[in-house]
Amino acid sequence: MDTTVDLDSFSSLVERPDEAARKAAEEFRQQLGLPPGGLGALEELGAWLASVQGAAPLRPVAAAKVLLFAGDHGVAGLGVSRPVPGRTTADRVHAVLEGTAPVALLARRYGAAVRVVDLAVDADPGEFPAEVSQYRVRRGSGRIDVEDALTAEETARAFRAGMAIADEEADAGTDLVLLGDIGAGSTTVAAVLVGALCGTDAAAVTGRGSGIDDRVWMVKCATVRDALRRARPVLGDQLALLAATGGADFAAITGFLLQAAVRRLPVVLDGVVSAACALVAQRVAFRAPEWWRAGQDSGEPAQAKAYDRLTLTPLQQLGVTAGEGVGALLALPLLQAASDALAEPASVPAAAPAEPRPPAKLPTAAELLGLG
Repeated sequence: MDTTVDLDSFSSLVERPDEAARKAAEEFRQQLGLPPGGLGALEELGAWLASVQGAAPLRPVAAAKVLLFAGDHGVAGLGVSRPVPGRTTADRVHAVLEGTAPVALLARRYGAAVRVVDLAVDADPGEFPAEVSQYRVRRGSGRIDVEDALTAEETARAFRAGMAIADEEADAGTDLVLLGDIGAGSTTVAAVLVGALCGTDAAAVTGRGSGIDDRVWMVKCATVRDALRRARPVLGDQLALLAATGGADFAAITGFLLQAAVRRLPVVLDGVVSAACALVAQRVAFRAPEWWRAGQDSGEPAQAKAYDRLTLTPLQQLGVTAGEGVGALLALPLLQAASDALAEPASVPAAAPAEPRPPAKLPTAAELLGLG
């Protein structure tokens, strides 16, 4: 794989969404006889979908995909996360692949496909199917408070892997990506990137992540502080920043976001990890955020700061901190509703009929009273 990356090209390759399609969607809404604001937030979402699709009336969202980038981080060894037995990154990846993870169950309910990509999971290379690990860069990323997360070559490989995945999804006909992540220590890494890019101190961007107590929060805050010192000298070089204080999954997500914008593939962001990568990507191509929507507010302070800088408003206030794309996926029904409501009626697919279920056998009043 070619490992050279020309970041400067993205600025010219990323175009704005189609403003004419946005206006046409508004005109179509008026033809439906709906009063201004009658559909509330669905109108803005529908206008955005029209602009990123470049079409009005809208095409119903019919091929959404949850895309999860997985990787472990060396800072997890410092105890910055609350340990949960049987919940290593590898365990979580297996749960998604087996269909037992919440994101897999919800995706089945909402009709979305799920794809997991292993960039740096701390597991044997052969533990996952080949299609999951084909873009694997290394086993875990470095401990960013004292060392680089990646080498320059590894960073470029991961970044280009993300670009390749964006091309694959666009070519496969995916019409909406619900972006998520799986990884131990990832919220700490995200806090460092957001803190560095927003110029804030560690305490302002360090959240509770997996539900840590005050003592662990102080350890996490000190780790973020030390990593921030390593991040600041390379702020002018996005790839160097991802190498010093990011990780293989972060580099891949950043590459994915930028190439998705080039390919006009809309993306819904999930939690603080995707928000941090979006902030890095914005430094590369300032128009790229127009191709994204923020799925939800997880309550992480770094996410709030990133969205403020990106001028993105979360679609829902859910407080989902589990990662794995759950927060982004929960925004899918809203986007489906927006696209269906403002599409040509004939283009909206009919819902599959529900399988009839026999009524449960419940006792009658007579039986309860012993009169039967």
